[in-house]
This record gives sequence, structure tokens and C-alpha cells, in this order.
Amino acid sequence: MSQRFAMISTYPPTQCGIATFARSLSSAMNRLGQDVRILRLADEASGAAGPMVIGDHGSTRDIPRSAQVLNGHDAVILQHEFGIYPGEDGEGVLDLLAEITVPVISILHTVGERPTYRQRRILQSLMYASDAVVVLSNAALDALQRTYDVPSERTLVIPHGAPDVRGSYRPDGVRMRPRILTWGLLSEGKGIEWGITALSLLRDVDPMPDYYVVGQTHPKVAARDGHRYRHELGEMARRLGVADRVHFVDGYLDNNGLTKLITSADMYLLPYDTREQVTSGVLSEAMVAGGPVIATHFPHAVEMLGDGTGILVKHQSPTAIAEAIRQLIREPQLRRAMRDKTAAKASSFLWPAVGSTMTSLTHSVVRGARKQPATRMLDEQVPA
Repeated sequence: MSQRFAMISTYPPTQCGIATFARSLSSAMNRLGQDVRILRLADEASGAAGPMVIGDHGSTRDIPRSAQVLNGHDAVILQHEFGIYPGEDGEGVLDLLAEITVPVISILHTVGERPTYRQRRILQSLMYASDAVVVLSNAALDALQRTYDVPSERTLVIPHGAPDVRGSYRPDGVRMRPRILTWGLLSEGKGIEWGITALSLLRDVDPMPDYYVVGQTHPKVAARDGHRYRHELGEMARRLGVADRVHFVDGYLDNNGLTKLITSADMYLLPYDTREQVTSGVLSEAMVAGGPVIATHFPHAVEMLGDGTGILVKHQSPTAIAEAIRQLIREPQLRRAMRDKTAAKASSFLWPAVGSTMTSLTHSVVRGARKQPATRMLDEQVPA
């Protein structure tokens, strides 16, 4: 049965992971016969709205109009990240929630285990006010349960989706010149410097691999610091004598461009500095592509790769990264085994599967709300 859902999120042409997620999830649900539209979290620089967008929300002044739009739907799907809502730590989301009278499903993109008091209060209040809470990995659920008072009967895991690139041709062996790929919005903390340094340790591999770093500088980073990090990485590559093997591709790719990019690589490297990242869309995309994946020990990577599906390496360790790359180049049986394991897991990450699970959840929430109308309350007294 088709129902009308409103999704609160950033949305293209805004360039961020949540915007891409919202476009992919809403498209997957619409293909299943639902009617999902976007209330876009936007500012004056967000660009023209497409036909999917039913309004823009940029400040508390927009709450009356936004609430009226949202309450005209069967349910609201709210994407949450602290930096995308008005107010410090995005606490304006609570003012908007207080005016919503239809069921709310909140999708948590970040679950930090060391939140500030304000962040904890916001997320706790958001969960109390939601009819269902979705996290995108088991690692995220574990972190949520360790840090917050979680409404367990209303909290579930739906994995981060990824486009289906499984049918694209990829050779079983590696190319004459092996190609390593890291992609996503570029900012400090992505650990690209460790990948570049690792490349300089692979002069014993003939021919040396190429390392592709694809993605534009994160818009918020560019606004604050310009392209300093990108320039520093280029200078590092020159200083280490690998500038001819490190290729920076500055751009934000659509799904077709992303597919072509992913299928051009022999292995994927996620050398992130973070030790708390519980959800990675890039990791989901790499898994669907079939790997093999090399990643540092951040929680989502440990969950996905820790059984031998990929190779986990120490944080900030070029030596460990270089050894993992060398091993994958030299051991075809290991590459095949890892690709077999990722293939066995990939189907649950495809956007049609994720969209189907999300559609079932929203229908269930709406049915439950009709049987027993919920009272929406934002409790300021968050447990310590």
C-alpha cells in the first residue's frame, strides 16, 4: 500500500554524504510505490530545488511552515547529524520535532561515545520523541547502548545502502600497474597521508602501484581552510618521490561516475584516523563492489572486515598499510577469498534491499500509531 512520507535531510545539490544517502533512500522507496518527498535542510547557498523537494528549512523562523508541510504526510523520516540543523550542535531539530504530530522515524548517522552534555541531551531527546530509531550498523547500536538510554524496543539496525556495481567487469587478477583507491569528501582525519607514505614503501613492487585519491575538499573545510590539506598531500607526495604515482581527482561524482571509478581499482583503502566511526558509506560501497578492502580499526570496519573479509591495519601505520597492499598484490588466492566473502554479504547493502526494509518499518510505525496515538514529548530532564 502506497503511503506519503516526508524526509527531513540535506539533499543535492548540497554535497555531503547525508544528502546522497537521502537521495538514494528516497529513490529506492519511491521505486517500491511509496511517495517520499524531501523537506530540505538548506541555506541560501544550497541551490535550486528539484521536484523531490517540498520545502526548505533553514532556521527556527521556518518551523511553522515546515511543520505544516510535514504534518500533511503519513510519517516523517528524519536524518540526524549534529551539524545539519540550526543552532549549536543542531539543537534546532528539537524545536521542529516539538511541532510534528505524525509518527517520526529518526536515522542516526553519528553516534559518538564521548558526546558533550548538549549533544547527549539533543540525541536523547530525539530518541524519546521518535516512534522508531534507526542506526546504520551493529557497531552504531553497540555505541548507542553504551552511551545513551536507548528505547530498545523501538531501535533497530538497517545497514547503510550502496549502489549495485556487482555486474561491472573487474579482472580477477590485478592490472599491470595495480590501482589503489580512496574516495569521499576530502578532509583531515581521512588518513590520506598514511596511504601516500605507504606507497613510498612499495618500491620493491614492480611496477609500483598507482594511488588514486578521489573527491573534492569537504565544502565546510574548503570554506574554513580552503584546499590546504589537498596541497599538503601533494607536497608530501613530491617530497617522498611518489608524485607520479599519486593521482588526485577533484570532483563530486554521481552514481555513474562512482561506478566507473570503483570498478577501475584493484583494491580499496580506508586509512581513516578515527577510532569511533560506526558508519561508513564508502565502506558499504566498497563491500558491494567486492573488495578487497584495507581499513584501519574503526568500529564499522571491524564489524564488516574482522572475519577475514578484508584486512584491518593499525591506525597511522604506513608500514602496515604497505604490507597489506603488497600481500594483496602477491596473493591471488587471498584476493579471491576476500571477494567471495564480500559477495556473500553484499546483497543486504543494496539500496533496493535497504529501501524495502525502510518501507516495511514506516508502514509498521504508521499502523502502530493509528492503533495507539502517541504523545510527542521532548523531555529536558535527560538521565545523567
